[in-house]
Amino acid sequence: MFILARLLLLWLSVIFMYLISTITLAQREFGYSYCENSANYTRNSNYQRNLENTLSGLPNTNSGFGFFNFSIGQGNDRVNSIAVCRGDVESDLCRSCLNDAIVKLPQVCPSQREAIGFYDICQLQYSNETILGSNRTYIDLYLRNVENASDSDRFNVSPGPLLNRLIAEAAAGGPLLKFATGNTSGPNFPTIYGLVQCTPDLSEAQCSTCLDDSMKRFASEYSVSVGGSMLRRMCHFRYEAYRFFNGSTLVIPSPRSSSPSPATSLVSPPGQVQPPPGKKTNIIVIVITIVVIVTCSVAIVIVSICIFKKLRKKKKQQNPPTGNIETETMDIGTVECLQYDFCRVKTATNNFLKDNKLGKGGFGAVYKGKLEDGHEIAVKRLARDSRQGDIEFKNEVSLVAKLQHRNLVRLLGFSIEGSERLLIYEFLPNASLDQFIFDPTKHTILDWEKRYKIIKGVAKGLLYLHEDSRLRIIHRDLKSSNILLDAEMTPKIADFGMARLFNPEETEGDTNRIVGTYGYMAPEYAMHGQFSVKSDVFSFGVLVLEMVTGQKNQYIRNGESIEDLLSYAWKSWQNGTVSNIIDRTLMTGSSSLHDINRSNHIGLLCVQENSYDRPTMASVVHMLDSFSLSLAVPAEPAFFMRSTSTIDPQMPLLSFSGNDASVSELVPR
Repeated sequence: MFILARLLLLWLSVIFMYLISTITLAQREFGYSYCENSANYTRNSNYQRNLENTLSGLPNTNSGFGFFNFSIGQGNDRVNSIAVCRGDVESDLCRSCLNDAIVKLPQVCPSQREAIGFYDICQLQYSNETILGSNRTYIDLYLRNVENASDSDRFNVSPGPLLNRLIAEAAAGGPLLKFATGNTSGPNFPTIYGLVQCTPDLSEAQCSTCLDDSMKRFASEYSVSVGGSMLRRMCHFRYEAYRFFNGSTLVIPSPRSSSPSPATSLVSPPGQVQPPPGKKTNIIVIVITIVVIVTCSVAIVIVSICIFKKLRKKKKQQNPPTGNIETETMDIGTVECLQYDFCRVKTATNNFLKDNKLGKGGFGAVYKGKLEDGHEIAVKRLARDSRQGDIEFKNEVSLVAKLQHRNLVRLLGFSIEGSERLLIYEFLPNASLDQFIFDPTKHTILDWEKRYKIIKGVAKGLLYLHEDSRLRIIHRDLKSSNILLDAEMTPKIADFGMARLFNPEETEGDTNRIVGTYGYMAPEYAMHGQFSVKSDVFSFGVLVLEMVTGQKNQYIRNGESIEDLLSYAWKSWQNGTVSNIIDRTLMTGSSSLHDINRSNHIGLLCVQENSYDRPTMASVVHMLDSFSLSLAVPAEPAFFMRSTSTIDPQMPLLSFSGNDASVSELVPR
């Protein structure tokens, strides 16, 4: 049965690849496309990855009126993209046209950083330069009706005044849609129909200028044409002696029911070659055939997988595994475009040379590497014998690939080779926060200004995870060793192997498998497996207290007594002796004692025992930004412990990884 299931999956994968290639080949040819050859990108570069991610996310940004705008990346690797559908086009036809353009344009312009493609009802463009608000006019595309009017002044008599009226109406259309249609007639000429449109990001003046200039250019060359249009990056117009739009319902007519169109001629910009016409295919038949085949194939796959899993589960119950566990098939989903060649990464790290090791964590080591194009990377190599590592690997790839924030570490890709599991991240030269804050020498580099910048950055990163991203994510292992620092000491939250994904309406969850680091765990999570966004708030509070005191969250000696950091900080706040716990380094120079005390107060609010008493990260960010905002009185912190001298002050900080009570020494990851 296992062999048959494997063969079935192989056969279906072949069919699926064939269908994908068929769909790709079936994309319609552009009416016109332009590839800017002055700047190219290389294969598997950051720009290509940003381009793929930008185009995949563009259809989800519909303004509601057929305008799409999405950007990803920084600096020269930033990709800006926009798309606009003709204002009289139904939403389903608009999305179908955009999907065709997203597939087709990178094929037509396979290495150019800047490109634009025109269909009759939609257009798509992307660039590493700013698009919105820009009115560069390197594209002037004329389409004219080959039939000429008998009256050479025809344009000035009929379509000219009509288009002028429509231009004024469209330009005043507001920030969501700048579009107008209409018609005019007279005693000596038939009815003329006109359509004008601008991208809605243009101001009224910019839209009017773009259309006015287009119309004048067209009239100077083709004033005797009975119909025609001009396409530009940010605006276009068209007029014909027949109705080519449906102004009453703003729905494009069916191709079979449309009025017959007189022959038109495409006039390309100077120096450009007119593209050959595409092959005529029955798109509807192809789409229906593909949908039926794919649906049946998917159904067969789902049934086969369910049967296979049931048989495998039954087999495991009958014969429990005793040796090495077979490596699971990785379900990476839509992020396969991020996959790196294993040999390439291996070469970049000099075969994982010991001298390139940056550190070792609970699930493997991290190495510094340099790709052949000179880019430096950080490679997390998961331990081969860690089954939990496979779970963390799938978690991290599927979650981090969807996240974009300046205070989150950027995942560049991953690699799978046999039992090898690699995660490739941007390289951050200053390593992790714990290597500064707890180092006897380096901690002096972190004055209060730098520490406060790090605290605020981590808070904003958590707020993005909890509320501002498309997903709600709970990190579950926030600590100083998981805060990385770039060259400007900007903090970036790392290590999402233990993160949990929530639906936006969900607020909390529970688990039988406790993961994380003791000392940073909220009490409801450590004792009962209950976690929520307030679990991360607790961990953040511990981090803030560590930044203020310069001490790890472990048992510390206070005279003859032994206390934990949270207890000591809270009692100092109660007694009005907060200055006793502040890092001595911060007591010199220009550091504001008031600001430090306020941050300590915020940290204590975050570590309160009752999760409902803790603030949200939105409230924390507001408190950090506003020094005039009054703060609540913090309650007793979680794990508050009365002073005692019976605890060994040299006892190491411990972490545990499950309810099976397995204990190990803490190793920064």
